[in-house]
Amino acid sequence: MDPIDLRKGQVIKVDGDLYSVTFSQFVNPGKGSAFVRTKLKHLKRGTVLERTFKAADKIDDVDLQKRYMTYLYADGDDIVFMDKDDFEQISLSKDLIEDILPFMKEEMPFEITFYEGNAVGVSPPNFAELEVTYAEDAIKGDTVGTSRKKIKVETGGEVLVPLYVKQGDRIKIDLRDISFVERVNK
Repeated sequence: MDPIDLRKGQVIKVDGDLYSVTFSQFVNPGKGSAFVRTKLKHLKRGTVLERTFKAADKIDDVDLQKRYMTYLYADGDDIVFMDKDDFEQISLSKDLIEDILPFMKEEMPFEITFYEGNAVGVSPPNFAELEVTYAEDAIKGDTVGTSRKKIKVETGGEVLVPLYVKQGDRIKIDLRDISFVERVNK
């Protein structure tokens, strides 16, 4: 695999260990050859490694199996998922998806990645539709432009939204970068 194809959430093998890509940036300087700057998280130890790959480097492909499972509930430091086909349940560490935990609802679909029978990655859906449970009212005349306010959604997460969003609205959130997408009709 070429480093240019690296995406956030992918699992790769570097120096014999499995890493999840947490950041990937393609850089093409005016002089010299292109390269990819990455941050990699070790799947077992959780340590973060910053690594730069030349565009011509080759990265070891990893034979992964993917299963679609639904989120059931949180249990201490773990989260429990269930395969809807065979009802098998697995527990995974919250560390795998700590940034989106405040936006997870029961029965939300996830893609779980397995390597040699062990779960090594969790990919959430790209979007979630959630109800706004707390939002301060906008001041009249201040509802246009790029001003933002922080609101709270039904799962407890907070996100910045335009001033016109109010309590009781349903909104679409992009879980890849935890950002407001749009207000959704009820």
